[in-house]
Amino acid sequence: MIDVCLPGTGGMIPLPNRWLTCCWIEYQGAAVLIDCGEGTQIALKKAELKPSRLELLLITHFHADHTAGLPGLLLTLANSARTKPLTIAGPPGLRRIVSALTIIAPRLPFPLDIIELDKLAPQIPDKAGLTVTALPLRHGMTCFGYRVELFRKPIFNPEKAAALNIPVRLYKILHAGEAVTFEENGETVLVSPKQVLDGERKPISVCYFTDTLPFNLMSDFASGVDLLISEGMYYDEAMREKIEEKNHMLFSDSAHLAAKCGAKQLWLTHYSPALERPQDGIRTAKRIFPNTTAAHDGIMITLDS
Repeated sequence: MIDVCLPGTGGMIPLPNRWLTCCWIEYQGAAVLIDCGEGTQIALKKAELKPSRLELLLITHFHADHTAGLPGLLLTLANSARTKPLTIAGPPGLRRIVSALTIIAPRLPFPLDIIELDKLAPQIPDKAGLTVTALPLRHGMTCFGYRVELFRKPIFNPEKAAALNIPVRLYKILHAGEAVTFEENGETVLVSPKQVLDGERKPISVCYFTDTLPFNLMSDFASGVDLLISEGMYYDEAMREKIEEKNHMLFSDSAHLAAKCGAKQLWLTHYSPALERPQDGIRTAKRIFPNTTAAHDGIMITLDS
């Protein structure tokens, strides 16, 4: 299972009642954070998350509301006596951005591993037991959407194992996908994993899109996700021309995307500061995709199936 939280849900500037959009994904005590706008370390604290668990920070793009909180977060980690490395991945130019932002945090007690993603074929190493893939979006500057997945082992069937007289001490090895041998009645018995496993399980998946115009590849990239997190700057269709000029999406755009990709549920986020009550427009999205939530700061879910 994985835990997902949105410590913040706002766009452009933090507000007294709304921190800037970011996403926390945690698995077995290790975490991935997507974006780090101003005040992110405070948003994490309010959501009762533990920054010390952070293994990978993903940056979607270099606008201030997605990056300006980096010095504060790094100093928070430093003040917690962190010494293990932190990996930061994002668009080309990330090293320059991180270098500039950390001028005010020059002596960190832990190393930073900076990964600049190829905007045509981005590749991210697995972190925290999770697999991360990226999709270039359409925002007028290099911007990535991210898909985070937990690939799970097939189900182990102890009844099948017992019927084959396999010693319990070998169960874990078989579940990990390795064959085993053991002695029975003076003979060596070989057992393969397929003899005691009950088939593959679908990965648990989360997809995160913000700051983009909608386009067809997004639904392919997000196909079948358990949770789609996608921006909705406004719900009023009268704002469409203004929003499209700035390369953003409305509630209805994200709802159409959720329906097309077959997502199990949709969280809307990255609201305009002018949108005081996002929940007032939720019907607009629910008419298109019923399982839609207007996310709020601190919203959290555990995905386990």
